[in-house]
Amino acid sequence: MLTLDELNLASAADVVRLLDGTYEHSPWVAERAAAQRPFATLARLQHVLASVVRQASRDEQLALIRAHPELAGKAMVAKSLTAESTNEQGRAGLTDCTPEEFARLQQLNVDYNARFGWPFILAVRGPRGNGLTRAEIIATFARRLQHHPDFEFAECLRHIHRIAQIRLNDKFGFVPALGEQVWDWAEALAVHSDPGFKEQGQLTVTYLTDAHRACAAQLMAWMNDCGFDEVRLDAVGNVVGVYHGTGMDPSNKRLLTGSHYDTVRNGGQYDGRLGILVPMVCVRELHRAGRRLPFGIEVVGFSEEEGQRYKATFLGSGALLGQFDPAWLAQTDADGVTMQQAMQHAGLDVAGIPALKRDPAHYLGFVEVHIEQGPVLNALDLPLGVVTSINGGRRFVGEITGMASHAGTTPMGQRRDAAAAVAELILYVEQRASAVPDTVGKDGNGAATVGTVGLLEVPGGSINVVPGRCRFSLDLRATTDPLRDALVDDVLAQAQRIATRRGVTLTLEETMRAAAAPSHPAWQQRWSDAVQALGLPVFTMPSGAGHDAMKLHELMPQAMLFMRGLNAGISHNPLEAITTDDADLCVRAFQHLIEHL
Repeated sequence: MLTLDELNLASAADVVRLLDGTYEHSPWVAERAAAQRPFATLARLQHVLASVVRQASRDEQLALIRAHPELAGKAMVAKSLTAESTNEQGRAGLTDCTPEEFARLQQLNVDYNARFGWPFILAVRGPRGNGLTRAEIIATFARRLQHHPDFEFAECLRHIHRIAQIRLNDKFGFVPALGEQVWDWAEALAVHSDPGFKEQGQLTVTYLTDAHRACAAQLMAWMNDCGFDEVRLDAVGNVVGVYHGTGMDPSNKRLLTGSHYDTVRNGGQYDGRLGILVPMVCVRELHRAGRRLPFGIEVVGFSEEEGQRYKATFLGSGALLGQFDPAWLAQTDADGVTMQQAMQHAGLDVAGIPALKRDPAHYLGFVEVHIEQGPVLNALDLPLGVVTSINGGRRFVGEITGMASHAGTTPMGQRRDAAAAVAELILYVEQRASAVPDTVGKDGNGAATVGTVGLLEVPGGSINVVPGRCRFSLDLRATTDPLRDALVDDVLAQAQRIATRRGVTLTLEETMRAAAAPSHPAWQQRWSDAVQALGLPVFTMPSGAGHDAMKLHELMPQAMLFMRGLNAGISHNPLEAITTDDADLCVRAFQHLIEHL
């Protein structure tokens, strides 16, 4: 097996020889990477190789893409593939296609080349490295055929990097075993899904359903297997595992960590759950080594964060702050079941909820790892990112009322078009949010400001009627509360100006206000140190989504680590995915953090 020492000491020509086949028929990638030695870690080598490709010209990148063979194409039939490609296509079963599958792939190849002008690239050994099925390959092929050419060009390069990563693992004899455990647990947990979704192969786990309770039971069983000293289900359904520190003294301070295990409807299997499974692996490794740290580790699988069954969001983490509102118990779900009835059915003791409030003096702080749920890390070929702040947000629902009138007889200058007024407001929200200088990744104060109109409706609209009413939503977020509030003030003022000028009436209701949660500088630095120790560049970024960490922020110091997702980082979607290699790096970053506290 190849070693980093061997690679670091080799001549430039020998580096090219040793890395031959990593990037298909493209020795220039290894040649340019050789100048950036030494490589302290395999992750560093992989990052440098990917960076070389990122910095190459588009013509060079296109040549790299075209150096790859078609899937089940002419080269496979003629047995002229490289050894690496032969192995990969064979492991994916492409050499054993049925006549129908082969014909479908051939047609997809033709359609893809006609649309894009280069061959379809897919890391057929998949996110776990053990191979995709032919059905998965064909479905992915068909889906990506609909992409915009610029996006698909970048997606091909991302898959080339994944192919190279797997080939390097083979060359160096590296198995991302810790990441494989995270991946396998996530797969096993995803078998539990609510009725109506499970039958369609969709993942939906809402608060205290049978699937939700099955997830809790599975997490508890795994925690016991990992060697946690205490494992329990608390009064709101949180799964709590405690691994005591030196001397097994329960009074020792603890590091608090975790995330949620409920999901949105038809969601992904890593949102939230990654933040439970990663520290579980770390505790398992400590237990296997017979080691204790000078502090305890408390991992909490929060029972509810998404607000899908009931309107109470952050129910699980909020209970640790003493913020469970008894009025929530009377809320009903779509079937008329109250929260109190659901809790009683699950065997939870409502009277025990106040006792869940944590004393911050007993904790060092709270850390959370989470899938990014966005495209930034994926686009930069970075597996990990350090979170600087969780954006604060304010939400509104509004309605503009004008005058419904005949579309053919009402002159353009005499219309009171409610939809046109909202359309003008949407464009202003886009312009105003985009105007804030974005310094994400350059320092710890990245000003990521975003605005979204996600709901838009013309009640009773008709194709030949000027809209008299238009309902809409506003979701305005920023990394700090002053930035958030300045955005809100400007948008609301502009909305009123638009309404006055157009002769329409505006009504707005604020429905949510969440404070920003900047990361604690010392804890953010600990994550940065952990990423740097892996040989990776430290990339800082805000979180546009809300997380349990923003609740714990009210009680103790907090900081988050993001891990990239595949498929352009999509989340709250069945396409949400990760690789075992990225999960392995995430576990190792967590291990570094706890080892250096």
